[in-house]
Amino acid sequence: MISAMLVVFAPALLLTQDPSIVAPGATLERLFGDGFFTEGPAQAPDGSVYFSDITFVRTSGYQAGHIWRWDPRTKATAVFRSPSGMSNGMVFDAQGRLVVAEGAGFGGRRITRTDMKTGKSVIVAGLFNGHPFNSPNDLVLDARGRIYFTDPRYSGWEPIEQPVQGVYRIDLDGRVSLIVANAGKPNGIAVSPDQATLYVAAHDDGAFGELAPETPAAPGRMALLAYDLAPDGSAKFRRTVVDFSPAGPDGIGVDRDGNIYCAVQGERQGIRVYSPAGKELAYIPTPESPTNVKFGWAGGPDAQTLFITAGKSLYRVRVERSGYPGP
Repeated sequence: MISAMLVVFAPALLLTQDPSIVAPGATLERLFGDGFFTEGPAQAPDGSVYFSDITFVRTSGYQAGHIWRWDPRTKATAVFRSPSGMSNGMVFDAQGRLVVAEGAGFGGRRITRTDMKTGKSVIVAGLFNGHPFNSPNDLVLDARGRIYFTDPRYSGWEPIEQPVQGVYRIDLDGRVSLIVANAGKPNGIAVSPDQATLYVAAHDDGAFGELAPETPAAPGRMALLAYDLAPDGSAKFRRTVVDFSPAGPDGIGVDRDGNIYCAVQGERQGIRVYSPAGKELAYIPTPESPTNVKFGWAGGPDAQTLFITAGKSLYRVRVERSGYPGP
């Protein structure tokens, strides 16, 4: 068990162009700060916040990855599951089950779903065309409950057996389809409230793993992309919403009005909020490099709360918009 932590950052640290997105008096709170590399925050219906701790094995002393649970009543954080399968992005479905993207680096390289009442998990998708995925990274559900997930490779010793770093859809009958092969290196993912747009954060760092400092890579596309999403779940590239080069976008979320909240790394790190047209509406700097951002459970007391993973920590900040509920 980790002792309770609550660090509040001064309102002056929060910069915003639109007070209807982030109120001038809003504060950024650190809820937890003892992770290795935090990712994938997801709030459960009971208010608990689950998040991944990606422990790159060699640099973490061969830790096997963890999923943490922050308790809103005690303000304490404890390990929910370890090993985690090197969990990354996570989301709760309409039945309150935890859906997890498990990555590479001694991870599961699959999508799993856990019944939170029994603790039992099932493999929703483990192979495509008979081969393992590269490293499932982040995921989102549409209004029908279909799962969309990204599959890049940033680290891991395992062979790369898929011909593309793509975006996949899992239908309700379990069928898996490759729907995007032209994002470059897809990372964060979100669906617009009207179900007509699939947003993908392309973060191409130019390598499939860590390189020596004296061997720099050439980064590729660093952008927020919008795809037309058809009722059948197929996707077609529409346009680049925001070009972040040379910075890199990571996890993304959306509010009920269709605005996009993007965790952006680099010189101006933090959460940047954009209209669907790509206009920047607000900017929330973070003390550590952010990896993901998600709204609290729709209909609950945290529906207007952003939960942010960054560096070794979990943060939250109250905003003026409610998150899009998904399924």
